Amino acid sequence: MMIVKESRLENMNMISMGKVRDIYDLDEKLLIVTTDRMSAFDRILHEPIPYKGMVLNNLSLFWFDFMKDIIPNHVAETDIEAYPDEARSHKESLYGRSMVVHKAEPLKVECIVRGYITGSGWKSYREKGEICGLPLPTGLQESQKLDEPLFTPTTKADEGHDENITFDEMKQMIGNSLAEELKEKSLAIYLRAREYAAQRGIIIADTKMEFGLYKGKVIIIDELLTPDSSRFWP
Repeated sequence: MMIVKESRLENMNMISMGKVRDIYDLDEKLLIVTTDRMSAFDRILHEPIPYKGMVLNNLSLFWFDFMKDIIPNHVAETDIEAYPDEARSHKESLYGRSMVVHKAEPLKVECIVRGYITGSGWKSYREKGEICGLPLPTGLQESQKLDEPLFTPTTKADEGHDENITFDEMKQMIGNSLAEELKEKSLAIYLRAREYAAQRGIIIADTKMEFGLYKGKVIIIDELLTPDSSRFWP
């Protein structure tokens, strides 16, 4: 199996090369190729990790399907034989690491759910006793489980770092109704995933989700519950 650091599919229109994913325009849809690139601190590292893209791609597909009764997702097709002609000629590069998705309008927020106090959440708690405007009890320890999961949104920056925002600020950005829906869906997804993982001896400490609008309805996009978007602990 080949390592894919850059997909570079000939005769196809690449519209975005992100830290991990290459995106191609298919008129009404998009082709997403999850490469083996590795990024850290907003930088792409030199050496790719073999099979990383396949793992991320298939984990997302699993969780998209597992959560489909909570919220629809952007996946349109995963069978390469059903891809457009120009994509099928690149089977070797696409096998196990690609999906065709519906074009959605991305919402300019990222939805983070924290079940444990760690990472930037722990830093914020130490400095201010709160996370994204949500006050927490004194005396919490790093990596401690929270009594209830916290919904802590951030901005979605095109460049640079995302910034923590309060839920009220999120409402101002995208509207009350939409903000409430994203919060509800995010918490429901996290709670179900946490229970599923716990039954298998895995802790999901926190996770990040992205949503979009497709035909006027909220759907989940990008990736879901992968090691790139979540903290998994043994």
